[in-house]
Amino acid sequence: MLDVALLGTGGMMPLPKRWLTSCMMRYNGSSLLIDCGEGTQIALRELGWSCKPLDAILITHFHADHIAGLPGLLLTMGNSDRTEPVTIYGPKGIGRILQAVRVIAPELPFETHFKEIQGNESSFSVIGLDVTAFRVNHRVPCYAYEVSVKRGGRFDVEKARRNNIPLKLWSPLQKGAVIEYEGRTLTPDLVLGRARRGLKVVYATDTRPTPDITRHAMDADLLIIEGMYGEHDKDDNARRHKHMTMPEAAAIAREANPKAMWYTHYSPSLVRPDDYLKEMQAVFPRAETPRDGHFTSLSFDDEE
Repeated sequence: MLDVALLGTGGMMPLPKRWLTSCMMRYNGSSLLIDCGEGTQIALRELGWSCKPLDAILITHFHADHIAGLPGLLLTMGNSDRTEPVTIYGPKGIGRILQAVRVIAPELPFETHFKEIQGNESSFSVIGLDVTAFRVNHRVPCYAYEVSVKRGGRFDVEKARRNNIPLKLWSPLQKGAVIEYEGRTLTPDLVLGRARRGLKVVYATDTRPTPDITRHAMDADLLIIEGMYGEHDKDDNARRHKHMTMPEAAAIAREANPKAMWYTHYSPSLVRPDDYLKEMQAVFPRAETPRDGHFTSLSFDDEE
């Protein structure tokens, strides 16, 4: 099961009931945060989730509404008696950002590491999740993130027997071990059926529409995407500042066909995103306009 929560849905500046951009995912007892805008730790407290098991933070880009909450969050994590290291991922320059953050959060009881993302696309694993960062089209280097849970095949007793796999090795092979045994290299595919559909969440904000967003979001379980403007007179603003409108995001969802789509990163001028929901659902029926604290738990399909 993968829990996903939008902690903050605002862009540019916070509003009285809307914090800035942040999204948390929980998996197997650990947490992953995407962006850390102002108010992130307040939103966490309001949701009732903990920052203590937060092992990795993914930053999309270095505008303040996506990183200004980072110093306070790290200090709060330190006050929760956390001692395990935290790794922060982001575009080139994330090391300098972290160094600056540590000036005002100098004494932490855990190590902070950073990893720079470079190029148009980069893949890595964190807390048991497979992450692909891909470049999007903003005024500064900015990445969207595809986060997925791979799912292996079911254990196949007959296949294990056909391949002459000793009974004592069935369990470790099923769990993914590669074993050298009597001159043979035994791999999990010798006892497992075909891979099954896993889970996939795509998070894309602060960008113009790009083909890569559509490609990564294809058949996702959840697409979280920028809907900065719903007003029809803001199209020029979106193009000039390289943001996305709600109709543009709905068109991406219509083509990619995710199981669900959430808007986020609303402009301060977009006080009531729900006013535009019916129009957006005419383009993509599963569009939603969530508020801060909106969450879901994604589970595997019961398929073979």
